[in-house]
Amino acid sequence: MATFQDQTTPVREGEELDLAKLEPFLRSHFPNETGPLVVRQYPSGHSNLTYSVQLGSRELVLRRPPFGSKVKTAHDMGREFRVLSKLHSHYSPAPHVLFFCEDESVLGAQFYLMEPIHGVILRRDVPHGLDFSPETARHTCESFLDNLALLHSLDYNAIGLADLGKPQGYLERQVRGWIERYHGSKTHDLPEVETISRWIQQHMPETSSAALIHNDYKFDNVVLDPSDLTKIIGVLDWEMCTIGDPLTDLGSALAYWVDATDPQEILDTRWGPTTYPGCMTREQLVKRYAQKTGRDVSHMAFYVVFARFKIAVIVQQIYYRYHQGLTHDERFATMPHRIKLLLGAALRTSETGVI
Repeated sequence: MATFQDQTTPVREGEELDLAKLEPFLRSHFPNETGPLVVRQYPSGHSNLTYSVQLGSRELVLRRPPFGSKVKTAHDMGREFRVLSKLHSHYSPAPHVLFFCEDESVLGAQFYLMEPIHGVILRRDVPHGLDFSPETARHTCESFLDNLALLHSLDYNAIGLADLGKPQGYLERQVRGWIERYHGSKTHDLPEVETISRWIQQHMPETSSAALIHNDYKFDNVVLDPSDLTKIIGVLDWEMCTIGDPLTDLGSALAYWVDATDPQEILDTRWGPTTYPGCMTREQLVKRYAQKTGRDVSHMAFYVVFARFKIAVIVQQIYYRYHQGLTHDERFATMPHRIKLLLGAALRTSETGVI
């Protein structure tokens, strides 16, 4: 099963770490490790950068902001570290963080280190040879949804994260903020943006509850137990975690979730293996969430439209760095096509009400 776990690669050009500065910093924390320092990269992320750090026998994971990022608040390493340092003991899938470096002279940015979580991450296609039968797929989907409901049930006051966000007015701030972020990273004229912006402002429901939310919950941010794919052992990428409307979190998960009956152009760009036999549909996920939490899900069309728009803006922000020459990762070259697809899907839901 180890062959199905995430594999590292050599560090991408332009995203190298200054090992001459990193090594003494690490050895000051692990003075008994005498072996060499070896750094490789987890290649699949698009936002904050994640590296495998091997210092002698000690294995670590390092997280730092992307090079050339224009949106500093989206890559606050200190905030992410503080969240995880409090959350792990209450919610075991959250990574166990070790220490935070605020001295930007070490790597040119703040960063933190954490313990690795060894497991299986499902991306677009299930690896050949991995057992993902319809029964396994169904139970994995159920666990995926139930784990989100569990996160939303946590008492964030008791955990010490009440100051993480301001629940009152959260949805209004989010809608306004993501519209502004699009215009701050605009590279092309996309008329769909104005149509969707008007729609989400006009159809915004009242927020009835607040919860600790992940804000980027999808299959490739979830780590599964190698011996039992239906068990979640880790949830990654907490950079956008906050206190807010839990239905925005569910909306984001649904926006990433592609059904087998979706248009071919959407199927061609799916984010995870959600079309495999046995997988739940978006409607089934919503129904199960309502059953698990008791929350009113009658306005899910709004949350899905907003989530697709938000993801389109996130992709736009990433593409902006590439467009400006701030990163040379060629994966980003095709992002305008994905942005158009996300906006088109958001428009269809706004017009039909079908999520």
